[in-house]
Amino acid sequence: MGPVVSVLWEDWADRSLPLPAYQTAGAAGADLCANFPPEARAAGLTLAPMARAICPTGIRVAIPAGYEMQVRPRSGLATKHGISVPNTPGTIDSDYRGPLGVALINLGTEAYTIHHGDRVAQVVVAPVLQAGFAVVEALDETARGTGGFGSTGRS
Repeated sequence: MGPVVSVLWEDWADRSLPLPAYQTAGAAGADLCANFPPEARAAGLTLAPMARAICPTGIRVAIPAGYEMQVRPRSGLATKHGISVPNTPGTIDSDYRGPLGVALINLGTEAYTIHHGDRVAQVVVAPVLQAGFAVVEALDETARGTGGFGSTGRS
């Protein structure tokens, strides 16, 4: 078993909703549910085309040191409705203890409503290596050189 992420419910959260959960044995991402405060549960969150909003999950997490939690879109929402995570992947650092919200964007052509309990994103827990940075006089040469975006083939 991998690292254990500690989860704390917000005081207002609907505890009948599932915690982040893997839907299959081979799943890399655990699904996150929309968990709205009581006064917003009936209406949910409607995203107009190109609108962005933070969707609450009702939880806070403590990620073990040396790991991060990446927030990614759910493929079904993205392909069927254009609902995505604009900062994909979003990173939750191991020292963050605030409310876990998911930034969502509607890239579709129609308004879309997120309902209380809907699975809105997935999270992947991954190891993190912090690198050092050093100023040098020159960089080593490579076959690619200074070729930028699209320089290695069709873009």
